[in-house]
Amino acid sequence: MQGAPDTIEVPDPSDPEAAFASVVALRRLADRLELAAVNVAVRQGWSWTDVAAALGVSRQAAHKKFARRVERPVTRHRRD
Repeated sequence: MQGAPDTIEVPDPSDPEAAFASVVALRRLADRLELAAVNVAVRQGWSWTDVAAALGVSRQAAHKKFARRVERPVTRHRRD
């Protein structure tokens, strides 16, 4: 993922199409940043309760939104 831009261009308020395009772009960026933060937290051992509290949502909401999207480290079980 590329870094976020240092500045965000504000569209001409008389151009609703440009304004909506900017809103959509910001939402997509926010979603990517949120997923990246959740990935790091889960890899560091945060519980879904901790993640949810940091996001200001319920544990169930956080788990439902991210459980299938987080990158979990691959663990291998040894056979004895």
